[in-house]
Amino acid sequence: MNLDEALQTFIIESRELLQQMEEALLHIEQAPDDQDNINAIFRAAHTIKGSAGLFGLDHVVAFTHVAESVLDKVRDGELPIDSDLVALLLAVCDHLGVLVNHIAEGGATDEQMLEDGDRLVARLKIYLGAPQTNSVGVPVMHDHPFEPEGGGAVETDNWHISLRFGRDVLKNGMDPLSFIRYLGTFGTLEHVVTLLDGIPPVAEMDPECCYLGFEISYKSDADKATIEGAFDFVRNDSRIRILPPHSKVSAYLSLIQDMPEEEMRLGEILLKCGTLTSAELENSLLFQAGSNEHPPRPIGEVLVEQHMVDATVVEAALKKQKLVKEHKTAESNLIRVDADKLDQLINLIGELTIAGAGADLVAQRAGIGELTEATTTMLRMVEAVRDSALTLRMVQIGATFTRFQRVVRDVSKELGKDIELVISGAETELDKTVVEKIGDPLTHLVRNAMDHGIESSEARLAAGKPAKGILRLNAFHDSGSIVIEVSDDGGGLKKDKLAAKAIERGLIPADHNLSDREIYNLIFEPGFSTADAVSNLSGRGVGMDVVRRNITALRGMVNLDSEEGVGTTVRIRLPLTLAIIDGFLVAVGKSSFVIPLDLVVECVELSAADRVASGDRHYINLRNQVLPYLRLREMFEVEGEPERRENVVVIQYGGTRVGLVVDALHGEFQTVIKPLGRIFSHINGIGGSTILGSGEVALILDVPKLVQLVSRREERGVVEV
Repeated sequence: MNLDEALQTFIIESRELLQQMEEALLHIEQAPDDQDNINAIFRAAHTIKGSAGLFGLDHVVAFTHVAESVLDKVRDGELPIDSDLVALLLAVCDHLGVLVNHIAEGGATDEQMLEDGDRLVARLKIYLGAPQTNSVGVPVMHDHPFEPEGGGAVETDNWHISLRFGRDVLKNGMDPLSFIRYLGTFGTLEHVVTLLDGIPPVAEMDPECCYLGFEISYKSDADKATIEGAFDFVRNDSRIRILPPHSKVSAYLSLIQDMPEEEMRLGEILLKCGTLTSAELENSLLFQAGSNEHPPRPIGEVLVEQHMVDATVVEAALKKQKLVKEHKTAESNLIRVDADKLDQLINLIGELTIAGAGADLVAQRAGIGELTEATTTMLRMVEAVRDSALTLRMVQIGATFTRFQRVVRDVSKELGKDIELVISGAETELDKTVVEKIGDPLTHLVRNAMDHGIESSEARLAAGKPAKGILRLNAFHDSGSIVIEVSDDGGGLKKDKLAAKAIERGLIPADHNLSDREIYNLIFEPGFSTADAVSNLSGRGVGMDVVRRNITALRGMVNLDSEEGVGTTVRIRLPLTLAIIDGFLVAVGKSSFVIPLDLVVECVELSAADRVASGDRHYINLRNQVLPYLRLREMFEVEGEPERRENVVVIQYGGTRVGLVVDALHGEFQTVIKPLGRIFSHINGIGGSTILGSGEVALILDVPKLVQLVSRREERGVVEV
C-alpha cells in the first residue's frame, strides 16, 4: 500500500483517537455514568470507521462497525457498562491499534489478525443479542430509557428524524430526496432543515458525492418500525436517529451532543432537534425582543418560562455552543509539523549561535563600537529565536503518564492486587526527544513497583494499611532539570537483604561502609535481583540496570530512597533539553569548561587563607556553611601551576551544594551541546562539548556526576577522581 499524505494523516489521527478512546475507557470504569466519556468513545470508533472506509480498508470498517454497534447501545442506555465490557472494549482498542500499525507498515492483513478480530467480534455480538438490536447495517438510534435525575419529557407531538446521508449514497444509485418524499406518503413533514455544513469549497466539490444532512420535524400515526423501514436501502451508508413524540430530555441531550460541530444559535439548535416548530421559535424571538417597558432577555430563559423546552435542554445546548467555539478556536491555532523539520531547525539555530559568538569575538577584538553594538543586538535576537524554537519541541509529560493507566489496570489484575495510579505534575513540560525515550524506563519502574513493592490486599490489611495500594507518578522542575518520581506505599526494600545479596555476588566487601542510599541503589546493578521467584513481570535480574543505562544516555541520573514497611521512591533527574543550553564559561589553565547556567548559584574567590585552612580536606567556610569543593585542575589533570587568585563556582543540584575551583570566569555563554564520541563517553564528569566563537573546543561539565563524586567522598571520607 502506498502511504500517501492523506493515508498518513489517517494513521496519525487514528492513533490519537485510539489513545483518547483508551483513556476514556479507563476513566469510565470508575465513573460508568459519565455520558461525556461514553460519547467520546463512540465518536472515536465512528470516526475511525468512517475514515477507514474512505481508503477502502474494509477489514477495519467491518470490525469497527460491530464495536460501534455495542457502543451505540451503551450510549443509548440499553447496555450497562461494567468491568467486563470495559476489558473487551480495551481489547478492541488494542486490536484496532494493531490494524493501524499494520497499515502504516504497508503489510497485508494476515490470517492471525483476522482470527483475532473474529474472536473479538464473536464476544461483541453477545452484547448485541439483547432486544432492540438491528442485525442489518448501521444501527438505527433509538430513544433510550436512561433518564438523568430530574429529567422529563419534551412537549412536542411530532417525531424528530436526524439524517446524515453517506458521501457515496448517490454513487450507490440512491436519491436522498426520494426518502424524504416517501415519508410524506404516510405522514406530514412539518419542517425540514437542510444542513449545509459538510459542503466543501466549489473547487473541491465532487458532483457524485452527497454532502447534505437533514433535521426533520415529522407528524405521523405510523409506528417506529414503519418509519425505520423507509430507510432500509441506505441504512448501511447513513447515520439515522429517530426520536418519537414526547421523548425524554436525555434523548435530546444525546442528540445535541452528536449534532455536527457547527456554530448555531440556540433557537436553531432547538428547531433542528424538533423541540420547537418554526412558528413557536418566531413567537419566542418576538417575545424575547421585549419592549420599552420590558428589556430583552436571553432566549433560553424565555423558552423555559413559556414551557416550550426543558431547562436541561437549554443548558446542554448552550454548553454545546461554548465547546464548539472553543474547539474551533483550538483547531485553528494548531498545525502539524514533522519532527525531523523541527530537529533540523534546532540544529541550524545551534550553528547560528556558534557563528554569532564568533562574530561577537571579532567585534570585541576590533574595538569598533558600532560593530560591537550590532553583534550584541544580533546575539540577543538569536537567543530569543533559540528560546522560541526550543519551546516548539517541549511537550507535556501528562500523555506519557496517562498511558500507564492501562498498564496499572492490566498488571494489577494479573497480580490479583488492588492498585490505584495517582498522577500529579502532568502539565510539566520537557523536550519531545526526552519524552519519547523515557517511556521504557518508566514502564520497568512501574511494573517493578507493582510486582515487588506493593503487597497483596491481605498482607496490607495485616500490616494495618488500606487494602488498595497507591502508585504515584509525579513530575516537577528543579534547578534547570525535570524530576520524575515513581513511588509506592508498599513494603519498601530490605536493606540487610540487599547488602547480603551484594556481598554474595561479590559486588561489595563484607566489611563495607556504604550509606543506605548506596545500598538501595545496588538494585540498578546488572543481573541484581532479590526476588524469591521468577514471575512473568520480574525476578530475572534484568530491567533495573536497563533503566539506569537509558537514563544515563539522556544525561540524567537515577537514585532510590526506601523505608521498610512504608514504601519506595525512585527519582529520575533529566535535562530539560538535549540541544542548546545557557552556560557559564570558565577556564582552568588553557582549558575551557562550560557549566549549565541554571545550576550556578554564585561565584566567590578562593583566598589564600581558605586554601591554608582547608588543607587536604577540600572544604571552605561559606557564610558559616560548610561547602565541599572539587578542583577541576586535579579532576582533569590540567597541566601547569594554579593561578594565585582562584575562584569557586558554587553549583547546586538536587538540593546539594558543591564548589568547583577554577582559574578564570568568562561569564555567560550560549552553548550548543555536541555529544562526545564513543571513545570519550566513559570520561567521568564530562557531558558533552561545544565550539567557542574562536573555534576552540570547550568541555561541558556533567554536574550531576561531579556532585555525586563529592557526595561519595563526603560519605566515605576518601577522595575519588
